[in-house]
Amino acid sequence: IELKSGILNIFLKAGIVFTQVDLWLGLSYCDGKWNEVSVNKEGSVISATMNELREQALEPRVQQLKVNSPVYVGGIPLEIQNFYRELGLEQGFGGCMKDVKFTRGAVVNLASVSSSAVRVNLDGCLSTDSAVNCRGNDSILVYRGKEQSVYESGLQPFTEYLYRVVASNEGGSVSSVWTRARTRESVPQNVPTPSRVHSINGYSIEVTWDKPAGVIGVIEKYILKAYEADGPTVPITSAELADAGMLTGILSGLHPFTNYAVTLTACTLAGCTESLHALNISTPQEAPEDVQSPTAISFPTFLLMSWSPPKTPNGIITQYTLYMNGIPIYSGNGTKYVVKDLAVFTPHRFLLTACTLAGCTNSSQVTLFTAQLPPSHVDAPVLTVLDSRTIYVQWKEPVEVNGILDRYIIYMATNEQNFTKWNVIYNSTELFLDFTIPQLFPGTEYLIKLAACTGGGCSISEASTAITDESTPEGVPAPKAQSFSSDSFNISWTKPEYPNG
Repeated sequence: IELKSGILNIFLKAGIVFTQVDLWLGLSYCDGKWNEVSVNKEGSVISATMNELREQALEPRVQQLKVNSPVYVGGIPLEIQNFYRELGLEQGFGGCMKDVKFTRGAVVNLASVSSSAVRVNLDGCLSTDSAVNCRGNDSILVYRGKEQSVYESGLQPFTEYLYRVVASNEGGSVSSVWTRARTRESVPQNVPTPSRVHSINGYSIEVTWDKPAGVIGVIEKYILKAYEADGPTVPITSAELADAGMLTGILSGLHPFTNYAVTLTACTLAGCTESLHALNISTPQEAPEDVQSPTAISFPTFLLMSWSPPKTPNGIITQYTLYMNGIPIYSGNGTKYVVKDLAVFTPHRFLLTACTLAGCTNSSQVTLFTAQLPPSHVDAPVLTVLDSRTIYVQWKEPVEVNGILDRYIIYMATNEQNFTKWNVIYNSTELFLDFTIPQLFPGTEYLIKLAACTGGGCSISEASTAITDESTPEGVPAPKAQSFSSDSFNISWTKPEYPNG
């Protein structure tokens, strides 16, 4: 396929059959607009179409076309040109292509599927000003002198120019072939404000915009940015859209019930420009997030419940609902509630629901207990005298503990102190139900009582009485003898130190 001198030539060689289709175009395609070229082979008919013009040829001998070699677009590599010398192909294609299809189906992205490229610019297509390149010899003199290089300025951005050198001496002048060159793109100018913003939900919006006017070059991508209204100058979120043909994009990562200013940024390879003005939008409400479980100050028969607003309300909280054991017990806008008439140290399951106009969210479930009290009643301990110095103490766990049993305490008093001073002889969190009291005094009366304790306090039983067995006295002092005459003594003694009875 070759476009030359206003003629679109189609050369088809299959086996020994050579077919040619020539479509006369003139200069109709030199209008700076896109031209659609289609080459088709159906059976023995080969046709060429460009815009509204069409030409075809009939060749009954042509065989079914099978392509099993590389496809070259824009020219043939030097190393294989000798194999196609009879085609008379000239210098490679200069221009721009897009939407290339080899069969019916998807458009082929040449940049991604090509295996190699020579002298190919992938940074876009010519501007509409390129129509003048098709017509006549309108070249101008750039430089005259003996230097071998020149710097030319004042050119149009992203525009293709043709250059050639004319060498002259006294014998005459010779011109070189034309060389193509194209200036770089410029940064986009006058990027418009997004034309429409539509909220998909509280977290995403759909943004629509118009194509920037006067962009000299190819737009590589668009960038959507969202700023918090009256907030920092750093965008909260952004989205890059690589398909520059799309004029609608989705911007995600937003927060519900928040005011945003949305801008559009257009980019070429030369740089990016952001719209001077923004389009304001308020995202809708969503169901709350991070709803905190309720807490409580515990009392024996009631709970003083309280809760904090959700960390992320996502809107205006319209109602709280408090559930106890799966049953709603409160609905309203408050953040406190008293749950009454509860049993002592009883577990209850609580869950809080917070709602906006968009929906409701539950907290995680939490189990809370009413406060502990001391045990309701503690039976007096049972005392068994084992010998003159040992008493064995036994007791029962209280029937109504009113909490978690924490410890037992044994108090003891003796008649030597008139039962007025009570000493702690046992204090243990190991919840045994017996204890042996050693090293007592024989023949002594003891009063013993038991205390059972929870986190709410202690309850003390009535005292039980026990008298240790008597034993032989200890610490009997020697008598004192005193003589007041020659034939008598006055003998005296004191009580034993430990009478033990």
